[in-house]
Amino acid sequence: MSTKFSRRDFFKVFKYFGIGALAVSAGPFYIQQIEPSWLDVSQVDVSLVSLPKSFEGYRIAQISDIHIGAWMNRERLANVVKQVLDQKPDLVVATGDFMFGHFWDDSVGKAASDFIDVMKPLTEVHHVIAVLGNHDHWTNAERTREMLSLSGILELNNDILVLNSGDEQLFIAGVDDVMVGAHNLEAVLAKLPYNAHTILLAHEPDFADIAAQTGRFLLQLSGHSHGGQVVIPFSDPLVLPDWGRKYPSGLYNVSGMWLYTNRGVGMTEPFVRFNCRPEITVFTLRGPG
Repeated sequence: MSTKFSRRDFFKVFKYFGIGALAVSAGPFYIQQIEPSWLDVSQVDVSLVSLPKSFEGYRIAQISDIHIGAWMNRERLANVVKQVLDQKPDLVVATGDFMFGHFWDDSVGKAASDFIDVMKPLTEVHHVIAVLGNHDHWTNAERTREMLSLSGILELNNDILVLNSGDEQLFIAGVDDVMVGAHNLEAVLAKLPYNAHTILLAHEPDFADIAAQTGRFLLQLSGHSHGGQVVIPFSDPLVLPDWGRKYPSGLYNVSGMWLYTNRGVGMTEPFVRFNCRPEITVFTLRGPG
């Protein structure tokens, strides 16, 4: 007697056994030691409907969810910085969750000092623009802001930045963290010229549903979800946070606005990754057509 075992059947069995099956098939060493450090430098061409011609081919490197002081240490962050430098981008953006935890103590202070030292070689070469994430607020938003400033990173706290190329402009906008209610989209929109060509930085990707409805942004860059950290084949990520469940990873078109959700370079507990490598994203901007 022959029995057909379909892809759907495989999915059901795999999902049923969950993490246990994952541990057996992938092995604890791989999910704890190999994949979390196996950085994926994703190259993404994105066509924007109204990109100024002088910004054709402009390259933006995105990092997110560093979470310094947890799994991410000085040596691992130095490797991230080296790989970003190797890409020679025109601009670097960092979309939140620099910190890890819910309070600031001496160990977090030491991690912040390491962060400042390691990031300076990057900020001395490239402009680095950032927004805060929920962990930054939970840990200590003001001390995180001080850390970024000492690193040479410019935070956009419900603010905008203008990039000039000849007589043309590209705007970068940033909202403070959505999950903790620190965002102020109205303040950002009030600062933007009506026909500004604008890229939005927002830690939480699901904010795209709100941002897209304004019709004011070409592209939103986000993080927050870590891609789920563990992704069972043929299934959705096992665990996703609030504001990171609808658009967990990769490129989406949300009501005519592009959204990219970066999988992050760091992690939160449990410190494992499977089928969800940490990511540096390098965007090459293209005009329409």
